[in-house]
Amino acid sequence: MEQLSGSVEHITYYNPENGYSVVRLRPKRRNTPGINRQGFVTIVGNLPRLSPGENLNLRGKWQKHPKHGLQFQAEYCEQTAPATLSGIRSYLGSGLIKGIGPKLAESIVEHFGKETLETISEHPERLSEVEKIGPKRTIQISQAWEEQKHIKEIMLFLHSHSVSTNLATKIYKTYQDESLQIVQSNPYQLARDIYGVGFKTADKLAQDLGLQANHPSRLEAGLVHTLNEKTNDGHVYLPENELLEKAHQLLNIPVEDLKPALKRLLADEQVVTDLLPLSPSPDEKTVTKAVRETSEPYRLPVVYLPPFFYSEIGISRRIKSLREAKPLAYKGITAPNLDPTLSPEQRHAVEISLLNPVSVLTGGPGTGKTTAIRSLISALEEAGKKYALSSPTGRAAKRLSEAANRPASTIHRLLGYSPLKGFSHHQKNPLPIDFLVVDETSMLDVILGNHLLKALQPGTHLLLVGDVDQLPSVGAGDVLRDVIASGTVPVTKLSTIFRQASDSQIITNAHRTNQGQMPLFSKQSKDFFLFTALDAESAGDWVEDVVCQRIPQKFGFHPQRDIQVLSPMYRGAAGVDALNARLQAKLNPPRANAPEISLYGQIFRAGDKVMQTKNDYDKNVYNGDIGYISGIDAINKTLAVNFEEKPVQFDWVECEQLTHAYAISVHKAQGSEFPVVVVPVITQHYMMLQRNLFYTAITRAEKLCVLIGNKKAIAIAVGNNKVAERYSALDWRLTL
Repeated sequence: MEQLSGSVEHITYYNPENGYSVVRLRPKRRNTPGINRQGFVTIVGNLPRLSPGENLNLRGKWQKHPKHGLQFQAEYCEQTAPATLSGIRSYLGSGLIKGIGPKLAESIVEHFGKETLETISEHPERLSEVEKIGPKRTIQISQAWEEQKHIKEIMLFLHSHSVSTNLATKIYKTYQDESLQIVQSNPYQLARDIYGVGFKTADKLAQDLGLQANHPSRLEAGLVHTLNEKTNDGHVYLPENELLEKAHQLLNIPVEDLKPALKRLLADEQVVTDLLPLSPSPDEKTVTKAVRETSEPYRLPVVYLPPFFYSEIGISRRIKSLREAKPLAYKGITAPNLDPTLSPEQRHAVEISLLNPVSVLTGGPGTGKTTAIRSLISALEEAGKKYALSSPTGRAAKRLSEAANRPASTIHRLLGYSPLKGFSHHQKNPLPIDFLVVDETSMLDVILGNHLLKALQPGTHLLLVGDVDQLPSVGAGDVLRDVIASGTVPVTKLSTIFRQASDSQIITNAHRTNQGQMPLFSKQSKDFFLFTALDAESAGDWVEDVVCQRIPQKFGFHPQRDIQVLSPMYRGAAGVDALNARLQAKLNPPRANAPEISLYGQIFRAGDKVMQTKNDYDKNVYNGDIGYISGIDAINKTLAVNFEEKPVQFDWVECEQLTHAYAISVHKAQGSEFPVVVVPVITQHYMMLQRNLFYTAITRAEKLCVLIGNKKAIAIAVGNNKVAERYSALDWRLTL
């Protein structure tokens, strides 16, 4: 390989996903090949994050690009500190060190001269000698300097194994000085500990490091990864034979060789096994020979990750405990206390909830669930009972509060969640209430459901409210359906659509959809429309037109705050990803006064509509929360987002949790309502065209629902009532 040395003048392009860079380098030798009139050469390759001013020693080869001419393809990069004052100024002011911008870099170099970098490294306390740098900033700069130094050491190692710069940064933030030791000894630990690192990334790194395909760590990690993938799909467990088969497909290792790995996981308590009942005539393909030979031929061995097993067990035990308690608190509430305007259905629902410690209230839009809840609250208040209203998400809690005209909170806030201490309300410190109403329970997963039920003492009444015909929870489990299916608690289903609601085409068509009938598209409709599109490309064009032009001009809705695009899929011209790119370009294009940053394959701009994609308990923001970018700080490498008037700061390395939200998936919209929803429904989305998904999408609209697609695709969705079954045993456990 040829060698090339010089100082970095400009970073033309940098991809944080893989480190691919295009760099302008000022070479030490003037007779270097490929040098242009300004005295620079072009360097390309997968490199650590570079900064203007620093010196590089490179090894690689020259190659001629058909468009850009002679370039140096770097295979190895050694970074050294700049030696000139201008180089040091550029280096420090490039954003490399959190807390130092160009102006402060100028002041520091002016004070320390050529000893600047040595001073920061060896005697960082002397930074306080510089005007505008106090003790707090001195510590911040010192820590940032040490961090970037360690990160560069890690990057040199990881880049040689094709690991991205962003991943190297996350590895360091997670493991600190133990980073290299952990990566080299058990790279599969990364998949367990670091958000955004999947098994495949860890597996590629392990193979690059020379771990054998049948290494015990690989087999165990593959089995756990398979279980995790299925919990992400909503399953609480997997049948053992299905787990082994899927892990075999992933790892290309014989099933027999995987069984000892599963036993090791069981011994280490990384998984839990159980035997669950099958139907009387089980499919022979799902029953192993070992099961058929047992004394209980219709029991199936299954495998859980521990949190899901103990949550399922916990929910079933606590619901039984609540059911068996005496409802002493409700002797004073009788029928005369109830609102006389209630329908017989609503009145029955309220009475059932007062007479039974655990009950369910379900029904579609416009059937009066909220009216029943308001009446129940009035009766509780009149009797002097303590109650709480809660929902799984912030948006759902806000809607419940507005509808009931009473305070409502998320379940996390109700239980007093703290990142350091966890939930403050639990079995040893139960909620001091007589009655709990949980709305949007179709969104409740087994983990959160277990934490909630832990905090209810026997004698407390629990009313679960939700629309069972919507999509199930994003998290694992199907709590509302399982509770109803168990037959162990009374269920009231409201079916009468009230006159005011029946005037809405949104509600009328939601119920028609739920009954397997095509929606009505009337020219007199004021809130339900179809724009015809036969393919994904024309659907994408229509989405842009109606969101950015037609709806705002005709109805006065704000295109970002009021309108939400919901797509069944992520890919394709009418999918979430493509629509986000189009709508960002139209609604929030690049502007001279709007800062922006490219992170994780996305360009984030001030003013962008974004969504949180994972629960971040430290920041008190949760999967599905939507907010707006209020600022980008290039010096401190932070991005600020306002979620429902709640400002949250993200370090750039944390921005993998964020995605654009001009368009979101229907699943991510659960529990939320928007003034306007726009839904592309085309035959190219056939994989996701299901009745409950379509029903969920149109019921997210409060005032206006616009479909973009064609009646053939809508008919496919309405006619497909096959609900994807989830592996869950809560309904069975409730009957024991």
